[in-house]
Amino acid sequence: MSGRVTLPIENGMDDEIRQIARLWGADAVRNSDGTKLPPITSELGAKIYETYFVGRGDNDWAYAHPQDRPQIFLMSQRCPALGDEPLHISVMDGYLDKQVEPDVQADLQRYWQVIDRTTGETLPSEKWSLAGRGADTQVRIEKPAVGHVYTVDFLAWQNWDPVQMYNYITNHWEDDPQRIREQPYDIRNPETWDYAQAHMDKWLKDHPHVDVVRFTTFFYQFTLVFNNREKEKMVDWFGYLGSVSKLALAEFEAKYGYALAPEDFVDEGYYNSPFRLPRWQFLNWMEFLGEFVTERARIMVDKAHQYGKEAMMFLGDHWIGTEPYGDDFPSIGLDAVVGSVGSAATCRMISDIPGVKYHEGRFLPYFFPDVFFEGADPVPELEARWSQARRAIVRNPLDRMGYGGYLSLPVKFPKFVQRVSEITDEFRSLHEVSGGAKPAVSSIKVAVLNAWGKKRSWMTSMVAHAKPYFQTYAYEGVLESLAGLPFAVSFINFDDVSRGALADVDVVINAGQANTAFSGGDFWAQPDISARIREFVAAGGGFIGVGEPTACFVPGSGTFFQLSDVLGVDQEVGWTLSTDRYVNVADTNFIIEGFDALDQRSRGRGLKEINVLELEPQPQPGPEQALLDIGPGVGSIVPTGAQILQFIDGSVDLGVHEYGQGRAVYFAGLPYNSVNSRLLHRAIYWAGHAEERIAENYFADRPEVEVAFYPEVHKVFVYNNSDAAWTVNVMGPKPFQVALGARESRWETV
Repeated sequence: MSGRVTLPIENGMDDEIRQIARLWGADAVRNSDGTKLPPITSELGAKIYETYFVGRGDNDWAYAHPQDRPQIFLMSQRCPALGDEPLHISVMDGYLDKQVEPDVQADLQRYWQVIDRTTGETLPSEKWSLAGRGADTQVRIEKPAVGHVYTVDFLAWQNWDPVQMYNYITNHWEDDPQRIREQPYDIRNPETWDYAQAHMDKWLKDHPHVDVVRFTTFFYQFTLVFNNREKEKMVDWFGYLGSVSKLALAEFEAKYGYALAPEDFVDEGYYNSPFRLPRWQFLNWMEFLGEFVTERARIMVDKAHQYGKEAMMFLGDHWIGTEPYGDDFPSIGLDAVVGSVGSAATCRMISDIPGVKYHEGRFLPYFFPDVFFEGADPVPELEARWSQARRAIVRNPLDRMGYGGYLSLPVKFPKFVQRVSEITDEFRSLHEVSGGAKPAVSSIKVAVLNAWGKKRSWMTSMVAHAKPYFQTYAYEGVLESLAGLPFAVSFINFDDVSRGALADVDVVINAGQANTAFSGGDFWAQPDISARIREFVAAGGGFIGVGEPTACFVPGSGTFFQLSDVLGVDQEVGWTLSTDRYVNVADTNFIIEGFDALDQRSRGRGLKEINVLELEPQPQPGPEQALLDIGPGVGSIVPTGAQILQFIDGSVDLGVHEYGQGRAVYFAGLPYNSVNSRLLHRAIYWAGHAEERIAENYFADRPEVEVAFYPEVHKVFVYNNSDAAWTVNVMGPKPFQVALGARESRWETV
């Protein structure tokens, strides 16, 4: 088999390119950051991708127009005033002066803010002064309040593109005299925009051999700020910090009727991260920037089409303003999107994007020297990443796959090269054997409820190739499981709930840490929200909470989980007296049926809660060993009516609750693993009153093995996600047994 694979190539390895292109069945080739396509390209008979940067890569223009550099709002370190002497704040402490430079010529009253963080007040400009420039820039507060903490929000120039800088450092370019530090430029400025359009026209004329223009990406880089040791100081793949300029801020004010302040971006030092409840000022800025970016991106895409080329957007690097699930995204007219696939959730984030003709995934590990070096073994990472991604590809297939980086690195690892050839064949089989059909899904409709809703479908943190944050384990694990489960999943926000979105949903999932956008924070203080969900569940709907769902302090409620009555559990926050909490441990439940036969799992909680009132160990109901791994857990979860299925260390890990005609399930944590995914699978069926339908689409009796049913072609795809061999019974309309090796998959006819 061949096709559907894109291969990165470079100069100086013609024989290896020919061999691997045949072995992997590549039908497209591409250059990587810092490389050029070799002369051999024309003889490969493959579709040619070429990377194109709209806002970087021409340092001559950038140096000649320093006023067109993109800008960024940053915050100094927090500095306490410990005496009545003047306080000096060095704004660049901890920042890399090669990357950013304070804009000391800006209107300080408008673009700089000195804030007393103890009171939250902004100091009038006459109470502070500015001295120095560059790394030596200082703010002097003449008479600070003793014992108060101060920060400076400041506007800075961006002098080095942060992604190029990342590659520069990771790939050891500092020793290569041919490498230069690329300075970006902002196409909002009319002269630079005219230049960018003319530059692309010329580029298109000069590259007649290129079939696909791969925009990397368009105009504004996600937040990636380095410290003074050239290490990542702050990374937010959703961050809009680097999208500002004086011109943009002026145009925003003219359109929206109010001016944004530096603090609207700095956000107390949280920088409007995806964890934060989105504030209306930030949402306005996202809307404003999105309209601008999509309009100008469409012009660039049209140019590519005029030259008979396809236009592809890399969902990474300078993607800010092109929200792929935003209403304006399809208007860009892109032919394709490509993105980095580090997990099932990141895969679904790419494959579910509407408004494009095809979707491509760039798989990990990248061909970078941090993975491929003497003595390393990249195969284990390859296996783990593919197993996770495969779960999502089965449910909503990517159209194409490929790798990023430098082919000269993996050719030194023959086992890796061979295993990739097997993976590419398996990938193609999902298209060819299925006849292009998607597997059947349950009739149960699942909605994930958070503050972002559809705009951030399948998105959590997505930083550093999907490496998890501690704060997202409760939410990220849910998405990772859902990405490979046989359910139609939608994402809704709290406004959607108010507008009646629950009418089209069977089971609602609310997951995440308290006070985050994932669980909802202060949105749960709105009586209409909790009332609508109570009504939904009482009428027969399902509700699943994970971590600290519906958590919010609401005066007068007397609970922390605002839907504690629905969930049947609440979190003890240290205010309750010694109130009896009688634990009703259920002997069994549909959700945990069959799990007794599995290996007992170790407890996942990192911190053991201690009740200081217990001078001696007290007996408690329930098993001491856990079936459910709750990860870091929450702790101090107490029953308020639920039947408890796992109760360890005095805290509820898993509970179920009948509420009116509906049902609720609570998980204290749900980091992704095969057992937890299976538990969520069963929990959705139980919450949806559909236990008897769980075998409608086939499933295996081991959670490590998953199954996809293609009724149109009478085929079942069975795949082992573990590194152990299993013989499993597959339940469904026509049960059968199958033996699978480690990571193996197999097609069966039913």
